[in-house]
Amino acid sequence: PAVPRADPAAVDPLSPEGAAALARSHAGAAQSLAELEQAIRAFEGCALKATASNTVFADGNPEADLMLVGEAPGAEEDRRGLPFVGQSGRLLDRMLKAIGRDRSSVYITNVLPWRPPGNRTPTPVEIAACLPFALRHIALVRPKLVVAVGGVSAKALLDRPEGITRLRGRSATLDLPGLAGPLPVFATFHPAYLLRQPAQKRLAWGDWLRIAEILEKQSSPVP
Repeated sequence: PAVPRADPAAVDPLSPEGAAALARSHAGAAQSLAELEQAIRAFEGCALKATASNTVFADGNPEADLMLVGEAPGAEEDRRGLPFVGQSGRLLDRMLKAIGRDRSSVYITNVLPWRPPGNRTPTPVEIAACLPFALRHIALVRPKLVVAVGGVSAKALLDRPEGITRLRGRSATLDLPGLAGPLPVFATFHPAYLLRQPAQKRLAWGDWLRIAEILEKQSSPVP
C-alpha cells in the first residue's frame, strides 16, 4: 500500500523552524499592539517562557518617534514585567535625559520578551522564535528611528554577524510589511555592557549625540 505523504505545510511547531514559522504567522496576524501582546503571551514556541516569571512587552509612549529595542529582560525586568527597570534601566534613563528625552518620549521593548535563565545570552533558536514579534512590534509602532540597544538586538535588526563593538555607531534600514518605506536603525551599546566596561561610555555618548542629531534632522522642515 502507498505510504501517506506528510503535509508539507504541517511543520512541527516544536522544531526551531516550526517555532519561527509559527511566530511569523501569529505576529503577522496582529493588527494592533494589544493584539500583538496577546499573541506573544499565548505563544508556546520559545522555551524561555517556561522559566520566566513575566512576559515583558514594552514601556513608554507608543506614539514616540524613537523606539529602543533591547536584548531581553534581566532579573528586575522579569520580576516587574517592564523593560529596562533595573540598574541598566537607570543608566538608560540618564542617557535619555542627556539628550532631552525620558520614557514619555520614547518607546522601549526587547527582541525577546522572556528572561534567559541567569541572564545568559539567548541562543540563535530563541532569537529566531522571538524576532518576528519584535519586527511586527516595530511595524505597528512606526517610529522614525529604531535604536538597537546591545549586541543581540544589533545583530538581529542589522542582520550582521559582528559583535557590538563593531556594530555600534552603524546605521542600516529595515524594510517591513506595512511601512511606507525603509526605517532607519542605529546600533549602540547596552547599558549593562557599559556598567561592565565604563571606559566605553565615551563612545556611547557619541552614539546618543548622533541619535539626537538624526531625530533633529528628521523633524526639521525640508527647505
